[in-house]
Amino acid sequence: QVQLVESGGGLVQAGGSLRLSCAASGRAVSRYTMGWFRQAPGKEREFVAAISRGAGSIYYADSVKSRFTISRDYAKNTGYLQMDSLKPEDTAVYYCAADGTVMFSRSPSDYVYWGQGTQVTVSS
Repeated sequence: QVQLVESGGGLVQAGGSLRLSCAASGRAVSRYTMGWFRQAPGKEREFVAAISRGAGSIYYADSVKSRFTISRDYAKNTGYLQMDSLKPEDTAVYYCAADGTVMFSRSPSDYVYWGQGTQVTVSS
């Protein structure tokens, strides 16, 4: 069993940066795939980025490539999402997620464990 606790959301102007963290308890982060998703009001939950279990391959949604960076710190058992050059369309509640079975998935339904979500608001 894994518990995830998110932090780092806030309000920033377009072009600014935020760093989200996802602290995990239970299994080590290397033993499961970790993903980041976001959900804006009235929209479906959207894939943002993921690190696969094992080899740790990294994947990004096209909308955030070259702007967001996903990483994990094995010593701290924590995942991170560094967000640079933020745009108003990045505004959403951001969730970290984990699963010990899938190697990689863009689908929220494939992830068992979820953080509580943190609000990111980007003003113009």
